[in-house]
Amino acid sequence: MSTQTARKDAPSTSKGRATRDRIVAAAADLMYRHGAAGTSTPALRDAAGVSSSQIYHYFADKDDLTRAVIAFQTQAILANQTPLLAKLDSLNALNAWRDVVIDAAREHGGTGGCPLGSLSSELSDHNPQARTALAASFTAWAAAIREGLLGMVGNGTLRPETDTDRLALALLAAVQGGLLLAQAQHTTGALEAALDTVIAHIHDQATPR
Repeated sequence: MSTQTARKDAPSTSKGRATRDRIVAAAADLMYRHGAAGTSTPALRDAAGVSSSQIYHYFADKDDLTRAVIAFQTQAILANQTPLLAKLDSLNALNAWRDVVIDAAREHGGTGGCPLGSLSSELSDHNPQARTALAASFTAWAAAIREGLLGMVGNGTLRPETDTDRLALALLAAVQGGLLLAQAQHTTGALEAALDTVIAHIHDQATPR
């Protein structure tokens, strides 16, 4: 599959959308396990159960497919994270979110890393289109974290002057850096240390009772 910058429109039929979705899901799994460069058309064809011509019908090139995978992974992460972050109405709820993130990493022994983080490490320096898409994905993730923190400001848990933008970025950076080290070390120790340090600072922003 060549690497250009074209993008094809979404299919207009339900069957076409289902086929395209199946290709994207298979590509997301392959890219998560082998990277974008390690995902070939024959491997994707076999994994998705489609023909090469179908792949080229729905995606103009590998960049087009990669952007679809980034969107797929972003939607999956936000679908998982947003309901949890929407419940951040207390410091205990923040600690519970921390436990969910760590338990998910611990379940796999720290392996795998973050799908978006892995693609960012591989693509950002030489694929401007992918970098732009990934930057937007991380921005959306940080915004979801920020909304949770804003809820805690709104109900008086955190002081009004709390810098929710900065804290949201810090939490996201803790997740990304922690998952990267967990992938290398096969332990969640770094992830726990990073999140616990940021969360301890957030506790310091609590409204005096």
